[in-house]
Amino acid sequence: MRSLDSDASANSIAFSPDGKLLASGSADQAIKVWDAAGGKLLRTLEGHSFVVSSVVFSPDGASLASGSWDKTVKLWNAASGKLRRSLDGHTANVSSVAFSPDGKLLASGSADWTVKVWDVASANLLRTLK
Repeated sequence: MRSLDSDASANSIAFSPDGKLLASGSADQAIKVWDAAGGKLLRTLEGHSFVVSSVVFSPDGASLASGSWDKTVKLWNAASGKLRRSLDGHTANVSSVAFSPDGKLLASGSADWTVKVWDVASANLLRTLK
């Protein structure tokens, strides 16, 4: 498998539900999507302005979510790599992201001592857990 830039540590990795893709979030502010079997870099997703700390595929594999030290969560089209939405609301680094089993909700954890629960379809913040 091709390696990341030498100065960009991989902070998070996630397989797509079908196991065909592997996403990595790294210190170079990018998400890289790889062919898991062959190791070929398929695309690089850019849109964060700081370290990408967490990546996760939706249960259906259609979306990819990323969390960053830039305090945002981003939702991407997993097939095309296009940014779908940016979710703002955290006041510190986002350290983790997770989809609900049905893919309708996205949770994000942050150094601001909160977990935020988002509606994926509308990008609305549903609740903040402290």
